[in-house]
Amino acid sequence: MLLPSIDDLGDVRGKRVLVRVDFNVPLADRDGEKVVTDDFRIQSALPLFRDLQLRGAHVTACTHLGRPNGEVNAEYSVEPVRRHLNDLIEGVELLENLRFNPGEESNDRAYGEALTDSFDCYVNEAFGVSHREHASIMVPPTLIPSAAGPNLMREVATLTGLLQEPKRPFVAIVGGAKVADKLGITKVLAEKADAVIVGGGMAFTFWRAQGHTIGSSLVDESRLADVSELLNTGRVFIPTDVWALPTGEPFGSGGVLAPTLFEDDIPEGFAGLDIGPRSSERFAEIIKNAGTVLWNGPMGVFEDPRLESGTRAVAEALVASPAISVVGGGDSAAAVEQFGLADLMSFISTGGGASLELLEFGDLPGLKALRGVE
Repeated sequence: MLLPSIDDLGDVRGKRVLVRVDFNVPLADRDGEKVVTDDFRIQSALPLFRDLQLRGAHVTACTHLGRPNGEVNAEYSVEPVRRHLNDLIEGVELLENLRFNPGEESNDRAYGEALTDSFDCYVNEAFGVSHREHASIMVPPTLIPSAAGPNLMREVATLTGLLQEPKRPFVAIVGGAKVADKLGITKVLAEKADAVIVGGGMAFTFWRAQGHTIGSSLVDESRLADVSELLNTGRVFIPTDVWALPTGEPFGSGGVLAPTLFEDDIPEGFAGLDIGPRSSERFAEIIKNAGTVLWNGPMGVFEDPRLESGTRAVAEALVASPAISVVGGGDSAAAVEQFGLADLMSFISTGGGASLELLEFGDLPGLKALRGVE
């Protein structure tokens, strides 16, 4: 996919460049002040900012933060992000939260025109939101010279390359809560990959399709026929044992009960929340022999120490494998970060939903906008 690059903008000396970034980063209250707790996305944008400054451009960044629903809300102000950015680099301005204006999410052209009015060029370095038809993504490329940032280009090249020429065996790992969210991409991967590992809450719809009891685990009854078709391919592997907690037992610091291991069937009164040791071992064996691994979605509720073992086992298997490891953003990226393994992965995507949509559909609205495709 040919996208315009920074070089295509020509000489940017003295020009004002608007950079759309994804600084929707986690914040926490410390000593009465909100601070950034994970600056991975901010750090990722710094090379672009420095490059543009070295070329003589005046750089302004813009981002969304949270869901203020089109209203000004101090709770979602980017001020903590702005302070953190100023500590990392000088001379880069950060506009206030784009979503304070309802025109952002409604893709209002007038809002997009007002946003770009004082700028000469535009750069999209927000891969993680390029699947959204929002004004800051869609309108600027129609008004001023525009380019894809280096991280966005790297994301696109890496992810599209997985489906075109992966080093085989190609193993895909798909997890997360809802099977409906991942069904489309799982179907695509079942055609393209040599093996697809399914974990997380979505795995219990597969269990139900096989006739197992699942207690109060997550299930999507409307997708049973679809997942049965996937199982019939012979390339989809699901857990055979799971860790479960009594229904209603809280997660995290509020939880006190130890999980119970079940094989094949989960009784009423329990919900499956992580893959078991037998499944972890089986999945690790598949990963060990892979040439390329794409991972999107955890194997369980890894944020709870009682339920992290399955996700940790997959992460450690990726580290031990010689395979090219591509972690598809979102919770998977948070998991490898939590386990201290992020630096050992080949590539970590900054966009969860955008990664999946690009793999499923081969394009994104934001990429089309940069290419001038209707």
